[in-house]
Amino acid sequence: MKKTFISLIAFIIGVQFAQSQNYQIEQIDNPVDWVNPLMGTDSNPGLSNGNTYPVIAMPWGMNFWTPQTGNMGHGWAYTYNANKIKGFKQTHQPSPWMNDYGQFSIMPFTGKLRFKQEERESWFSHKAEIATPYYYSVYLADHDITTEITPTERAARFRFTFPENDESYIIVDAFDRGSYVKIIPQERKIIGYTTRNSGGVPDNFKNYFVIIFDTDFEISNTFSEAELTNTLESTSKHAGAAIGFTTKKGQIVNAKVASSFISFEQAEINLEEIGDSDFNQLKEKGKAIWNKELSRIEIEGATANQIGTFYSCLYRSLLFPRKFFEFNKEGGIVHYSPYNGEVRKGYMFTDTGFWDTFRSLFPFLNLMYPELSAQMQEGLSNAYDESGWLPEWASPGLRNIMVGNNSASVVSDAYLKNGNLYKYDIENLYDALIHGANNEGPMTAVGRAGAPSYIKLGYVPFDIGLNETAARTLEYAYDDFAIYQLAKALKKPKKEIELYKKRSLNYKNLYDSEYKLMRGKDSKGDFRTPFSPFDWGGDFTEGNSLHYSWSVFHDVQGLIDLMGGEEEFVSQLDTVFSLPPVFGDKYYGGVIHEIREMQIANMGQYAHGNQPIQHMPYLYNYAGVPWKSQYWVRETMDRMYNPNADGYCGDEDNGQTSAWYVFSAMGFYPVAPATDQYVIGTPLFKKTTIHLENGKKIIINAPKNNRINRYINTMTFNGKSYSKNWLSHKELMKGAEIDFDMIDEPNKNRGINKEDFPYSLSNE
Repeated sequence: MKKTFISLIAFIIGVQFAQSQNYQIEQIDNPVDWVNPLMGTDSNPGLSNGNTYPVIAMPWGMNFWTPQTGNMGHGWAYTYNANKIKGFKQTHQPSPWMNDYGQFSIMPFTGKLRFKQEERESWFSHKAEIATPYYYSVYLADHDITTEITPTERAARFRFTFPENDESYIIVDAFDRGSYVKIIPQERKIIGYTTRNSGGVPDNFKNYFVIIFDTDFEISNTFSEAELTNTLESTSKHAGAAIGFTTKKGQIVNAKVASSFISFEQAEINLEEIGDSDFNQLKEKGKAIWNKELSRIEIEGATANQIGTFYSCLYRSLLFPRKFFEFNKEGGIVHYSPYNGEVRKGYMFTDTGFWDTFRSLFPFLNLMYPELSAQMQEGLSNAYDESGWLPEWASPGLRNIMVGNNSASVVSDAYLKNGNLYKYDIENLYDALIHGANNEGPMTAVGRAGAPSYIKLGYVPFDIGLNETAARTLEYAYDDFAIYQLAKALKKPKKEIELYKKRSLNYKNLYDSEYKLMRGKDSKGDFRTPFSPFDWGGDFTEGNSLHYSWSVFHDVQGLIDLMGGEEEFVSQLDTVFSLPPVFGDKYYGGVIHEIREMQIANMGQYAHGNQPIQHMPYLYNYAGVPWKSQYWVRETMDRMYNPNADGYCGDEDNGQTSAWYVFSAMGFYPVAPATDQYVIGTPLFKKTTIHLENGKKIIINAPKNNRINRYINTMTFNGKSYSKNWLSHKELMKGAEIDFDMIDEPNKNRGINKEDFPYSLSNE
């Protein structure tokens, strides 16, 4: 009887838990309250659940702040399983793999005056930590101090609550590799600069900072290396400053901090962003800014997990590329050039890798933030003027990582979608695309590595001293398509238009009919032997042939034709999900984290944790089986994302993996940027209202939506029956109301006709 009673209780608890997991919340008033900046922080070099850190910043802010648990210079600045904080760091890090630049930290402590991070660090607990986009607070247990931060775009306020202590200090650590500090006691001020970086900077690079306190300094010392000095100024490899106070219990010390890549004077100007706002006022302003941006997409009828995941992903989609420009004393827009070291007029943005973000992050900005997107295009034009190339991975200047020439997609998609709304030098950008498409750059990740061979042979062979050549070929072909689309829009000569159209079909040169997959070739035209579709790397980038063979965004019909028709194409798609997650790692000499993330996801060969295959579930729409897209897109949303520290299934990568979720939850996705179309998946919520920048609304209704009802039975667009598997950007920008009738079984009669399929170049 006792066992029966216990089993009954367990059953009731299980039912209640399941019901709570599926309980839907109908209205959200303050979306920022649902954001978890710790989502994705449970990561390490061997396994990424996001590889994020808690970004305390304004949207696209020039400066971010984060608590620092890692050692100085370590890419994993904050990890969820750490238990000690070493400082509070101003950071510009786009990812741990790229590391940081222009960083310095502030750390309060009590007891003996000390400088080394392992001596000043303190235990902390997530139970005594509050992390929001606009405010961070944590209790430092070893020092009995609470630290709080609230930021602006280029400045921030700190608030330190001290205990009663005769030895209370604040350290300013300007980090190693060349730094400077100066204490100005009569002004309660510390100024300094850091030169620490991870590459991509000119020789004169500095991040200048100024910090003003509201409490007189009783002690003022500087450090050189880790040695205490009695001077008020220090220039050394590793400089720092320490100020001290006698504090009463609960005494608050406030600090205002700002920085500039231009000068100390400009840092003082940037400090004016705080104005007369005290800490709480600035915090409320930051909260209002985040609520405004997050409220541009309202969702109704979602579980708590879905709401937290959606708004946490939306927050991550509003961080990069960061603003790298400042406002001078006349209010003019100026920037320090990370390309030539000069101070120039105009916009500049940085810290993004187009290999990742061309896929959904930039299309998201083109949909929701066309004015900001236009500013980014101005920044790219300036980058071309200042370096002679468009960046493919900027942090802050040119970095030599990843493949492709995907600036072509970023530039073309922005102009094709919104070019008529804003004036910027698109002709200069078009010249930059042509230059990049036909020349090898100063490093393999700039321009097109292997360009002469690609132009001559129609592919990049693997025997010319380059690796990842199949990936390069496939991406170059798509990039040529983007140029072709832009050339048409700009009415370029017919011969030029046709050239890039022809080159965009180069993907066919690597198709192997034996395996029905893409395969590397040598310069004689012979396929690589031996060959295994499961081998990662080699001819492919952070993936294998099963992942990269779908990188024909612009001509899926052409790929279908190569594979022998829709049935075979669908079978190949199915195989990706049904094969076991076996792999070959000989190229890397070991299991890289991307491989491990695919292996443990239990989705076969589908590796959502990395970008090359993220569009693949949507491709069923091109072959007349849209319900399979609906199934796998929902599976990916449900299984690969959550709003917790392990919330991603791989690197988040500057908003790309987050923007995938945001688009997919709304019900559509930009499979082929530089076209007018979004491919339909399955909406996640009962209602989504998208507030466009032009004042129009897109309202997406799916009242029967729930965990089981993932399939589209019927659909209307502005009240009219709609059977297509895609939506037009142009039509959406006019405002639209879309109604979905959702059911629990596939409707195999909808979206099955050729006229319903999305755009493919072969169908022009």
